[in-house]
Amino acid sequence: MANVTLRNVRKTYTGGFEAIKGVNVDVADGQFCVLVGPSGCGKSTLLRMVAGLETVTGGEIDIGGRVVNQVEPADRDIAMVFQNYALYPHMSVYNNMAYGLRNRGMAEAEVKTRVEEAARVLELAPMLERKPRQLSGGQRQRVAMGRAIVRQPKVFLFDEPLSNLDAKLRIAMRVEIRKLQRRLNTTSIYVTHDQLEAMTLADVLVVMNGGQVEQVGNPLAIYEKPATTFVASFIGAPPMNLMSTRTDEIKSQLGGSASEAGILGIRPEDFAITDQTPAGGVALPLMVEAIERVGAETFVYGSRAQDEQRVAATPGELPPGEVIVRIPGTEAPAIGARIRVAAVRPKLHLFSGDGRTRIEA
Repeated sequence: MANVTLRNVRKTYTGGFEAIKGVNVDVADGQFCVLVGPSGCGKSTLLRMVAGLETVTGGEIDIGGRVVNQVEPADRDIAMVFQNYALYPHMSVYNNMAYGLRNRGMAEAEVKTRVEEAARVLELAPMLERKPRQLSGGQRQRVAMGRAIVRQPKVFLFDEPLSNLDAKLRIAMRVEIRKLQRRLNTTSIYVTHDQLEAMTLADVLVVMNGGQVEQVGNPLAIYEKPATTFVASFIGAPPMNLMSTRTDEIKSQLGGSASEAGILGIRPEDFAITDQTPAGGVALPLMVEAIERVGAETFVYGSRAQDEQRVAATPGELPPGEVIVRIPGTEAPAIGARIRVAAVRPKLHLFSGDGRTRIEA
């Protein structure tokens, strides 16, 4: 096992495109670190740099106290699980898992011991003689994980391993990966664009955007106190409601707490449908435009009053006037109804006008 430290890591491609712009991350021994962000943010590029599949333009990658910038992938003591499984179709499950060990010249008895132990942990023992085509998507992904486990590496690297699975299987495999990582206690770095996957798996969450790190920390701490409007809107489903404090109806309620160019954020679940305006909080009149009933809760989509002062949407902000409210149960106001929603002061999030800085009230 080992810690992984990235110090001002950069990646610039021919032509001057800077894909990674000085990333600093420290993953402690045994931690499960998740890199999350939209497509094109650089998370997979960063993972491939740790693996040695991409060269480093600047900075250092340290694995277990050793800078590995110039170390070949095979000598970094890492194991990678890919999105597309990368199994050999003509080999059995056993041989797929054993292939890398045999290439390293390991004795066949030790190979057998490691493969059988990994198969037991992953519940693949009855399938060791099958070919990949005889397996389901979830079983193939477990074989790919088994191939990584048998190597007993210092670090596991996962590159969106669940993207090809259906929704139900993704949930099951997500739980299995977390249980497995805790059992093995191996340092792991996991890439995903799915914020729910990131929140449920991570010990430490790294939110990326445009080749940079927006925020690093405990998933719940990031959810409760996002550092930027990008993080606020990306982490959480539905996303946080973001609106300009220059809008007359909001500015008048916040008073001195609102800057001339600030942004107010309120999570959908922090709104309540009420006729009361909480002291120091915010209340908004809405017209209900859509309803989504998803079982134990309902999402209400409303538009703010039409006579309010309109402002251009800021980066990551919802369309002007749109507000999402999450309420428990299946009961909801009728589409077209006029309602009033409110949020108390402790549930308000304030950001600078450019969305780059959190303002503590």
